[in-house]
Amino acid sequence: MTTSRGPAPRTGPESTAAGAAPAPAGDATALLTRLGRSWTWIMGSAVATLVPGVLMLVWPDATLHVLAVLVGLYLLVTGGFRFVAVFGRQEHGERLPGLLLAVLYILAGVLCLRNPLQTIAALSLIVGAVWLVSGVLTLYTAVVAKDLPHRGVVLGVAVLGIVAGIVVLALPTESARALTRLLGLWLVLLGLAEAAVALAWRAALRKAGTADPHSPAAAT
Repeated sequence: MTTSRGPAPRTGPESTAAGAAPAPAGDATALLTRLGRSWTWIMGSAVATLVPGVLMLVWPDATLHVLAVLVGLYLLVTGGFRFVAVFGRQEHGERLPGLLLAVLYILAGVLCLRNPLQTIAALSLIVGAVWLVSGVLTLYTAVVAKDLPHRGVVLGVAVLGIVAGIVVLALPTESARALTRLLGLWLVLLGLAEAAVALAWRAALRKAGTADPHSPAAAT
């Protein structure tokens, strides 16, 4: 789950003050910062969540091996999105929760792909733990962020993640088909919620009078 904050002053190559030297075009940090503050990056993360969710719902008879691969890829891709989004944070001290979350997603994805034949209980434990921690960290960000727009939407995403994590952890499934339907449903719900966050962030940028839809927006 990606959370965004209020419109921040422009930073990066296109936002130098008068007389200041522009940031080098090849500055990787500046590029990551611009990407992390873009509402389209949040939307990309939402799509990365929706696609595997839809695949699981339309293909419920997938074997445990296929399910583990789909979940692993989802976790890896989402971890990559969250890692880049960390650079969109305005304060360096606020990047730690997002960085921890990105590392958690990536490690969980590697674990799923490294051992795709693991048991259903193990796969449920991995996904449930990731969603629960993700929801808690997103909730923390929503509470402490001073200029968070559409706080209600972000809080809703956080609560949804926490509930999803608890449900998956508390209700162990007995078959790959049942787990596929459960994970697919939650991924679709989380993806739609994250898409709502992206659209809310886009609206916040327009309300602030930002002409460039890709202008910086801090995210975790």
